[in-house]
Amino acid sequence: MRIGAPHIGCAGWSIPKAHAAAFPADGSTLERYAQVFDCVEINSSFYRHHRPATWRRWADSVPSGFRFATKMPRTISHECRLQSCDGLVSAFLDEVGGLGGKLGWLLLQLPPSLAFEASVALPFFERLRGCYGGPLACEPRHASWFAASVDQALREQHVSRVAADPARVPRAALPGGDRQRIYLRLHGSPRAYYDAYAPQALERIARRLRRAPEAWCILDNTALGHATANALALKRMLGSL
Repeated sequence: MRIGAPHIGCAGWSIPKAHAAAFPADGSTLERYAQVFDCVEINSSFYRHHRPATWRRWADSVPSGFRFATKMPRTISHECRLQSCDGLVSAFLDEVGGLGGKLGWLLLQLPPSLAFEASVALPFFERLRGCYGGPLACEPRHASWFAASVDQALREQHVSRVAADPARVPRAALPGGDRQRIYLRLHGSPRAYYDAYAPQALERIARRLRRAPEAWCILDNTALGHATANALALKRMLGSL
C-alpha cells in the first residue's frame, strides 16, 4: 500500500444491487469488490474461526495491493478480557497468516464495560507486539481509555486508537495512539448501521483522511447499503475513483 494514500472500504464485501453498476460484472463478489476498493474489514472473525483454506482463497481472490483488516475474536476481547489469552492470540495469528502479505490491520474492539487497567492492557499489547509487528487498531469503548496517559501508552506500543462514529464519548470520535496511522470506523449517522452520511459530513471525513500519513476508513452503515454509496463518494472526493 502506498503510504499517504487513504484507503477506503467497507465492513464486508457485499455489493448492494443499487450500486452493482459501479463494479465489474464478472467474478465472485469479493473479486468484483476488490476491483473498486483496495481494502475491506472482516468482522466474521470476531464471532467464529475460518479454515486456513478460506483465508488463502480470500487472499488469492484480490489484487496484490489489496489489504484485509481482520477483527480479533471476542474470546480474546470480551470473554478473556485481554487476560490469559496467549494461546487464543497465537491461534488467531496462525489463522490470519493465510492472508500472507495481504493482511493489513488487526482490529481489537473492546466491550463497553472493559475499563483501562495498565496492569492488564499494557502487558497484553506488549505480548501481542512480540509476535505481530503490523498495523494494530484498538477500539475501546469505556471512558477510561481516553485519558492522555493512556493515549501516550498506546502510542508507545504503536497501537492506533480507532476514531468511531457514533462516538460513545466525545474523544472517541478522534483518532489516538499511533499518530502515523489512523483507522476510522463509521457506522452511519444519525442512526448507526442504517443511515447514510450527508455530503458535508463526507467532506469533513475526506479532509481528515488527507491530513494523515496513513489512513484507513471503513464504512459500516451496511444495513441498507449506504456503506457502499458513501465509500464510493469518499473515493471520488479523494480522487481515487
